[in-house]
Amino acid sequence: MDKIAELLERRVDKVYPSKKALEKVLRSGKKIRLYLGIDPTAKRLHLGHTVPLRTLQAFADLGHEAIFLFGDGTVLVGDPSEREAGRKQITEKEIKKNISTWKKQMTPVVNFRKVKIKHNKDWLTKLTLKELIEIGSKISAIQLFKRDNFQERLKKGDTVLFHETMYPLLQGYDSVAMDVDLEIGGSDQTFNMLMGRELQKKFRNKEKYVLTLKMIKGTDGRKMSKTFGNCIWLTDTVQDIYGRIMRISDDLIAQYFEFFTSLPIDEVKKIQNEVKTRPMELKKKLAFTICSELNGEKKASQAESQFKTIHQDRGVPEKIKEIDLKTGEWNLLKLLIKSTLVSSKSEAKRLIKQGAVSLNLKRIKDINKKVNLSSGDVLKTGKRSFIKIK
Repeated sequence: MDKIAELLERRVDKVYPSKKALEKVLRSGKKIRLYLGIDPTAKRLHLGHTVPLRTLQAFADLGHEAIFLFGDGTVLVGDPSEREAGRKQITEKEIKKNISTWKKQMTPVVNFRKVKIKHNKDWLTKLTLKELIEIGSKISAIQLFKRDNFQERLKKGDTVLFHETMYPLLQGYDSVAMDVDLEIGGSDQTFNMLMGRELQKKFRNKEKYVLTLKMIKGTDGRKMSKTFGNCIWLTDTVQDIYGRIMRISDDLIAQYFEFFTSLPIDEVKKIQNEVKTRPMELKKKLAFTICSELNGEKKASQAESQFKTIHQDRGVPEKIKEIDLKTGEWNLLKLLIKSTLVSSKSEAKRLIKQGAVSLNLKRIKDINKKVNLSSGDVLKTGKRSFIKIK
């Protein structure tokens, strides 16, 4: 499969107006301008974000003008897509804090020598009343209110605030402001991206293609979302990333290879046919490949070795209850009680004196011990009680 064919198949859900039409443009040799936009609603990015980022980079590698757009203007309104309630409005301070490390988080999958960065606050916050009226005059209000999630909210007796209806108009105007030929994004962004297609046609009489990507399943099989707590974060330790991947269900292995690695699509298709016969071997390969591409082979090898030591050589189960605790220094007694592994301070003291408490399989016998807790650490009491730190 050549690079253009793979680009239009891998991770792709739909292309508007059609895949055939976009392929014709790409094979003509014409260089296009495209973009991916993400609103800075949180400080951390997860593996799901790397799916459109990888596609953006693939276009850049073919010589096209690729733009990553920080949605620091649209985020002031808040994307209502697939929301059962309105978003809490965000402050300028929160926006700056959220995006402060985004470029660093994206660097393993994006080459910023080939991908430009832009901020939509640069034009959206400068729009005049006249210009806003002109944008609004291009789109039917009925069309905006027909959004499925708006209708669901109204049926439940909830309200839809006026500023929420502005969001797709503002995101759509990004296409006009940057004069793009193509926008890529998750399938949950289809409505907003098609709005940009319509505005580009009405403002510039120009065709704009829309490429939507498949939705990503998290570690529990549901949509990967911070709301569900099923994300693998790019800021997680390499050991934690490796361990979380090793706990996904077997039916996600091939999909994760397609979405989260650069393994050639022909090899991914072979893996799809082999998952049932050697799932554990392929899951290890998947975990190593993702960790290697995000953090380098050396760290991936260290994570692989640690996982083998903890989970295979010493009988620690792969699926361990996870608990969200503050990392840093802890008094061991307080840590045991907070973790719910013990019910009282006296029980904690007894287990420590018996040598029945360990952190990352290192036994601790000092009841006054202070330990340094990190994400991914495994705390154990007795023979079979484990918890893992998120």
